[in-house]
Amino acid sequence: MKSSKLTEARSYETKYGDQISPQERPLFHVTPAVGWLNDPNGFSVYKGEYHLFYQYHPYDINWGPMHWGHVKSTDLLQWERLPASLAPDQEYDGQGCFSGSAAQTPDGRHLIMYTGVRGKDNSPQCRQTQCMAYGDGVEYVKYENNPVISAEMLPEGCSASDFRDPKLWWDREEGCYYAVVGNRTEDGSGAVLLFTSPDGFQWSYVSMLDRSGNKHGRMWECPDLFELAGKGVMLVSPQEMRAEGLTFHNGNDVICLIGNYDKTAHSFTREEIAAVDYGLDFYAPQTLEAPDGRRIMIAWMQSWETSHFHPHGTKWAGMMTLPRELSLVDGHLIQTPVRELLSRRANPVVHKGARLEGRTKLPGVEGRVLDMTAEFRVPDGEELPRSVAVHIAENESYRTAIIFDPRENTVCLDRTDSGYRYNIVSSRKAPVRDQGGRLKLRIVMDRFSVEVFINDGEQVMSACLYTPQEADGITFESDGAVLLDVEKYEIVLD
Repeated sequence: MKSSKLTEARSYETKYGDQISPQERPLFHVTPAVGWLNDPNGFSVYKGEYHLFYQYHPYDINWGPMHWGHVKSTDLLQWERLPASLAPDQEYDGQGCFSGSAAQTPDGRHLIMYTGVRGKDNSPQCRQTQCMAYGDGVEYVKYENNPVISAEMLPEGCSASDFRDPKLWWDREEGCYYAVVGNRTEDGSGAVLLFTSPDGFQWSYVSMLDRSGNKHGRMWECPDLFELAGKGVMLVSPQEMRAEGLTFHNGNDVICLIGNYDKTAHSFTREEIAAVDYGLDFYAPQTLEAPDGRRIMIAWMQSWETSHFHPHGTKWAGMMTLPRELSLVDGHLIQTPVRELLSRRANPVVHKGARLEGRTKLPGVEGRVLDMTAEFRVPDGEELPRSVAVHIAENESYRTAIIFDPRENTVCLDRTDSGYRYNIVSSRKAPVRDQGGRLKLRIVMDRFSVEVFINDGEQVMSACLYTPQEADGITFESDGAVLLDVEKYEIVLD
């Protein structure tokens, strides 16, 4: 029997979500039915379809008591809205159903693991525990013996009030479940704990896989663990991160830990640490293994520092990134848009070898929903320019700039003139590989966002753009001689 809180949430999202026209939303990025969205949850494959849940407060465009919203898809681009799946309606989760994950069980059920919050956040009485629910892809029932992991099961020195965001998976080889969960340890910094279960309901502690030691942020939220190219890869979202050059930025960040995961000893040996996204809006990523073996990641395309800024007049707040395929090449994390996007490209505009010196607009290159590749190269014998730029979402009042400096080998994403009227961070730089003045950008735009994939995904920069939609111009600019190849496509869905 559905609780009154879940029934109320479903009624509200149906009534008010239907009042939001498709033109008020992105075309192919996930937004909430109505109200607030943050972290992706339960990103999983169930009965051959992709399911995505999300942190959800339907009643306001600001963060509030966390529910779980729900969508599904067959192609990761067109998403069908399903009724809200969880509401904070039990003693152990009355202050929120926080982030979690999902997996298909061997007997065909969809199993959800989430953090239940009891007591006011950041208070001594706050308790965060791990809870289970199960269902059929639409309706979910909370396990009658929740919570399944509580403070009594934590090793000494771990926190009962900062203990959240379980990432669950079924290990086919061992025939059991594992989950990694974020925690804050006695030194005040983040750690990732590993738990196991034979059936998804009876859990036991295994080991601490890694910890920050106050070197890479404090609380590590939203951990994920998987394998790429024979290496263990762990994603975490640290709070209170301190900037380190161009690699990491202050505040809430996302880092990738690459090393060796010993499945027998249940230990993780870190070898490398890297940034995941160098843009302005990216947090709390979660991955799944697709039926064809691809590792696919999606994230909240927002930052907490800017999360109270929304497109003017909208009844929704927050969206997800475009799902990305992950690979590991020479120890470096590579991200590319899911290949399904290629089949949605239409109406190509191609320019080859255009000479760029000063500011140029190319015929047919414009729009706010597009997939565009721009490749720059300096002609033989010419001096490297100091600045090569692509201006997007542009008119006489607005623009966002993607600026390449071939001398210092950086790319800067700058939305200073995009329309934000707040004192926030508006630009960030990413280091890029020195290729003698060459650079390849793949720019994906979807009304309210831009995602820039640099040099076939060696770096990525993501940002929300709440620029008026009529600003749809694109221009190119250089302070020296550059040759430019452009392929621009519109994105068209059924």
